[in-house]
Amino acid sequence: MNGRPGARRPGGGAGRSRPDDGGRPDDGGRPDDRGRPDDRTWQAGFLVGSVVGAAATVVTRRLERSARRGLVDWPSAEAIAVRRLERTPGTLGASELRASESAYLEAMARIEPRLSAFLGTPLPGVVDRVAVVDRAAWVAANVSGFRALVGRLEDGLLEHVIPPGAGFLASTMAIADRYVTTRQIGYFLGFLGGRVLGQYDLALLSVEATPGRLLFVEENVRQTARALDVPLGPFRTWIALHETTHAFEFEAHPWLRPYLADLLERQLAAFSGDARSIGRDALGRFGRSLRSGNPGDHWMERLMTEEQRGLFRRTQAVMSLLEGFSDYVMDEVGRDLVPGVEGISARFHERRERRTGMERAILRLSGMDLKMEQYRKGARFVAAVAAHGGSAALARLWESPESLPRDGEIDVPERWLARVLGRAA
Repeated sequence: MNGRPGARRPGGGAGRSRPDDGGRPDDGGRPDDRGRPDDRTWQAGFLVGSVVGAAATVVTRRLERSARRGLVDWPSAEAIAVRRLERTPGTLGASELRASESAYLEAMARIEPRLSAFLGTPLPGVVDRVAVVDRAAWVAANVSGFRALVGRLEDGLLEHVIPPGAGFLASTMAIADRYVTTRQIGYFLGFLGGRVLGQYDLALLSVEATPGRLLFVEENVRQTARALDVPLGPFRTWIALHETTHAFEFEAHPWLRPYLADLLERQLAAFSGDARSIGRDALGRFGRSLRSGNPGDHWMERLMTEEQRGLFRRTQAVMSLLEGFSDYVMDEVGRDLVPGVEGISARFHERRERRTGMERAILRLSGMDLKMEQYRKGARFVAAVAAHGGSAALARLWESPESLPRDGEIDVPERWLARVLGRAA
């Protein structure tokens, strides 16, 4: 009976689909694997995942290498500054710059004997190290100085910001920080490059004690003389007198350069050692520095430790002396050397005080307002020393590190007179 055609079998009719197999023909009892990937799918997924993982590892490693290239992209910073300066009025060609060199050499030939006589010290060789440059060349010269300064901090800061194996996110953040910092420095160099008149270019932190050189940014000198409505020739001489006095300060006193370099090195070392805590609380500390503290302190000082603040104030006292002494000398010697020096000086200092709100903000945030304060305080200090002690007292200023003004003495010259000269003013 079971072999008859059409006979019913247990569990269902002959040749009919089973009710639980979705209407599919009988497959001989193979288990139903619908909805589950077969071995080939798993293999493809594993292969794709491995490729993606390897690619991510390669990208992360490249990002880490890129992040460790430095805190600043210096060629880009220089290019940003130069592009901004190209839009500044008064651009001169190479032939015009070369033509003005003779005017500075003639001015230096008159300055050197007068300055040497006033200071009682010869200045051999400084006339041979004069360069008339455009704004872009000034930026290039100062980029190398900025780079050397940042380079002293870079290794320690990079180790903190992007440690080995830091990963994708930390590397990306470090690259973003470098992008922002590069542009900030580029804009700042462009801002200064459109205003600097002259500079005694000295690499303080250089291992080799090469003598400095005098740079004159002729484009800015001409623009400023025109803005002040003063004759160009005497104005050039007046500016050259200021910068040549800086050369005297360093070259006539060989101890000054290593002394100042040591102060800067110690400040950089103290800052580098504090980099981790600064990184953790930078924004909070910056906000507190603007809100609190002694009203007489600069916001930068409020970010510093006691050790850093002490070194910073010692350095500021020396810088105030350097700038104030040069300002004092350029007016004193200029009386017999620069026609109309009183009018030039008055207009120049008036313009220095008459800055726009944007300029004041940039100077304040960058710390350059401290340099303006150095001019004012230093000039008052030197004038007071000269008034009470004459040329002998001025000479004592450069006798040794012990004779330099200390913190507080710049504001109260009587303290320096009592300490160094043993006299009450």
